[in-house]
Amino acid sequence: MKINLITLGCPKNIVDSEFIKGGLKTCGVEFVNEAKGAEAVIINTCGFIESAKEESIDTILQAVQLKKLGKIKNVYVTGCLSERYGTELRQEIPEVDGFYGNRDMHKIVAGLAQQLRLKYELVGEHPARAGLTPKHYAYLKISEGCEHPCTFCAIPGIRGNFRSTPIPDLVAQTERLAAHDVKELILVAQDTTQYGLDLNGKQQLPELLRALCRVDGIEWIRLMYAYPYHVQTAMLEVIAEEPKIVKYIDMPIQHISSRLLKRMARRVDRAFTENLLAQMRASIPELALRTSVIVGFPGETDEDFHELLDFVAEGNFERLGVFTYSPEENTPAWGLPNQIAEEIKRERYDLLMQTQQQVAAEWSAKQVGRRLPVLIDEYDAAAQAYRGRTAWDCPEIDHNVLLRALPPAKKSTAALVGAFCEVEVVAAQDYDLIAVPTRRPHSYSSPAPVQERGGIKYLLYQGQPVES
Repeated sequence: MKINLITLGCPKNIVDSEFIKGGLKTCGVEFVNEAKGAEAVIINTCGFIESAKEESIDTILQAVQLKKLGKIKNVYVTGCLSERYGTELRQEIPEVDGFYGNRDMHKIVAGLAQQLRLKYELVGEHPARAGLTPKHYAYLKISEGCEHPCTFCAIPGIRGNFRSTPIPDLVAQTERLAAHDVKELILVAQDTTQYGLDLNGKQQLPELLRALCRVDGIEWIRLMYAYPYHVQTAMLEVIAEEPKIVKYIDMPIQHISSRLLKRMARRVDRAFTENLLAQMRASIPELALRTSVIVGFPGETDEDFHELLDFVAEGNFERLGVFTYSPEENTPAWGLPNQIAEEIKRERYDLLMQTQQQVAAEWSAKQVGRRLPVLIDEYDAAAQAYRGRTAWDCPEIDHNVLLRALPPAKKSTAALVGAFCEVEVVAAQDYDLIAVPTRRPHSYSSPAPVQERGGIKYLLYQGQPVES
């Protein structure tokens, strides 16, 4: 049986889809990249904000149209949109053969298998997992759900109460990922810093990080979705001390105006945020901070916005994402007065992004002349260059390093993708860096095998010499 699995939304959804794919593969299913030629389409949806909901609905309707045309037999929907609006979706799109949520992957896989007339056996805490990301990096979801009272957010109603996965389970997952050549582990959750509180009343993120650092084969560990209120000194110490943990933290602040933060029920104010940022930078040398902010929240005045704009312009964040406020039903902010017009939201979004682009360009310019380790993600045939990332960049959302002086991607050099390479930065263009490889091979955990020919050093990948 051939199935096309479509994943929309955030990395947490990617992890869920990897469990769906892995579980059904144990039943003998083959996954294909296109709906054409597949017997069924499974759509793992996002239901977080309006634009994500629209994309999910459009994708479902496109699959339903293929079913009506006889191109595919079945359409199944899972994920956040299905969890949030399952009843409504069943009524509005009856052509869908089954709707599933997002809170129990074993039950979801078992339900899909039953409808597809496949035999599925529940083994262990999770279904088997089959990767959807490039082979060299993977997301590790350390907890599920959220209990924060943020007035703009529908996630608690979609994902349920906060639930941590025990450390032994996460270590076992990481060992399996490392055995399949994953080098970069990216920790995700609704709030990674709250990890463990529900298990024994104590935050256990520092203990988890140290345990994951002991897994052989993993060379970079990256922390995403830190909630400011729960950032601990112990966590910062571990990040500073452990060489495998990249000096990068993703910590959404949402705003800097104390008045807006209170209105958002974020439990922090500007003074708290500024003190925390200072502590983080003092604790972790060369830390790159990524954040996300919301513009156009109900009641955001010009003064509030310019306070945020000035804060960003001061270079407080090396990486930044901006969202325009999306009013979501069944959230406290849904009924707040002083809603902001869409054109004003867009103006503020554009101005903030322009400001951050200048901050990013200045940061990139400072990297010129430096030698940095880079993880190579892909070969870009159009640009005739490899694309990689520094330790300060998360895949898909952050900056790239363009490597122009490596041999083109042929069969003998394909192993460069997923490899570490030391580079010298020779130029910068806005967000991205231009670099050339140095003559010195680089590996985080152990020296790479080297062969010297005619005074030139070559790295050996899968027994093939590749000029470094």
